[in-house]
This record gives sequence, structure tokens and C-alpha cells, in this order.
Amino acid sequence: MGIPRNLALAVALAAGGICALGATPAEARVNVDIYANVAPPPLRTEVVPGPRAGYIWVPGDWRWGHRRYNWHRGYWTRDRHGRHWAPSRWEQDGNRWRYHSGRWDR
Repeated sequence: MGIPRNLALAVALAAGGICALGATPAEARVNVDIYANVAPPPLRTEVVPGPRAGYIWVPGDWRWGHRRYNWHRGYWTRDRHGRHWAPSRWEQDGNRWRYHSGRWDR
């Protein structure tokens, strides 16, 4: 007879939790290269809401998916003391365009 499903699930969740304890957000980041064969459209003009204490505005951007560009609206994110936000950008790489996602830098 095998291990009961509930016990197997509990063991898997506990193991995952233990592994996550050692990782910081910077270490847990996964980079995925995204390329498009056509240039991205110009950025849209967004109305930025008034300032919020302890937050920064992350501007919207174009992302590639399902063989086309899709607009992702800007949003507020909690400020990180001692870091600054480097916004996402598209960079020409030969005859393709490479997406660099936004990130926190020191």
C-alpha cells in the first residue's frame, strides 16, 4: 500500500517551504529571454495617479505573446529601501527585438 495522498501532499509542501526559506527574492528571480521579429509599438501615454507614500509607479509596457504585442498597464508597487526601479525595455538585437523586464537595482 502506498503513502496516503494527504501525507504525500503535506510532505511535498513542507519540502517546498523549507527550500523557499533559503531563497531571497533576488535569488529566486528567473530570467526568460523573449524575442520578437517586429519592433514594438510606441509606448502609450498613461495618466499616472497621484503619489502614494511608500510606493512607486511602474509604467506600462508592451509585451510579446500569442504572436503579437499586448499592452500591460502601469501599476503601483511597494518601494524597496536602498533600491531603484529599472523599467522594462525593448532592445534591438540584430533583426529581432529582445525584451528586458523591469527590475529592482541597487
